[in-house]
Amino acid sequence: MMHTAACIFDLDGVIVDTARYHFLAWKRLTDQLGIHFTEEDNERLKGVSRMASLEIILGIGNRKVNERQKQEYATLKNSWYIDYISKMTPDEVLPGCLTFIEELRNANVRVAIGSASKNTPMILERVGIRDLFDAIADGNIVREAKPNPEVFIKAAEMVGIKPGKCVVFEDAVAGVQAALNAGMMCIGVGSPKILRKAHFVVPGLNEMNLAKLISIEKNIRE
Repeated sequence: MMHTAACIFDLDGVIVDTARYHFLAWKRLTDQLGIHFTEEDNERLKGVSRMASLEIILGIGNRKVNERQKQEYATLKNSWYIDYISKMTPDEVLPGCLTFIEELRNANVRVAIGSASKNTPMILERVGIRDLFDAIADGNIVREAKPNPEVFIKAAEMVGIKPGKCVVFEDAVAGVQAALNAGMMCIGVGSPKILRKAHFVVPGLNEMNLAKLISIEKNIRE
């Protein structure tokens, strides 16, 4: 018997790969500021809020700037990012996502998005999957950034399922920690080395199906 009643998905890097657009937008800013910024540096920004990401970047470049400038930089980065994502198409949904989500829905498992991004509605609209989800908890309705569990707690409330019966799919360290802080089971999507705190890790949702979820859950709960 399956214990899980809801699956909550992070958006960036789990359902769609918007991480590369974040990287391109931050890279454009760092190039303009003369800060050397690599894809490896970008890993540190995954699952981190925009302002906190900017602080990390300024730290990398050893720059001190005032609050007004920080706001300007963050706004500039976001405008470039929005420009990139506004051109997204349905073929940018990551492999295996749609099949797995449909399988969950057919099994009466509630599905929700739990993402810090304020651009979540626009991305879901662009890639044509808005109607697949029972609830969307995102940066427009939550205040606290991951690893604070607020976004996942909110998603669980929205689908009417207790945290202990929810499974989170996450690709970021801060997100995995947020899921654990919420008292939820967490399946990492990506590298087991990076996401080692997750209960289980898969390379992508193309490696997931309902039978596998039941088996993972059984092993973890025993």
